[in-house]
Amino acid sequence: MLTSAQCRAARGLVDWNQQQLADAAGVGVATIRLFEAGKGEQRRSTLSVIRQALEAAGVEFTNGDQPGVRLRRFSRKT
Repeated sequence: MLTSAQCRAARGLVDWNQQQLADAAGVGVATIRLFEAGKGEQRRSTLSVIRQALEAAGVEFTNGDQPGVRLRRFSRKT
């Protein structure tokens, strides 16, 4: 679904710190810190809101052979 490495990389792509992601996802900053550090189990619903916040900021998650992230390309309308 979402790995801690993907989360860190996605934050870097949108230039967010942990607090900004926590605010966007509606979770506590401690939740983000623990998840990114690989400590503790996160609920599926928590991972889902984190992922949704990052996707809303323009991140695409690639989950092929190796999980990754990239910025979504926005098409310009003329």
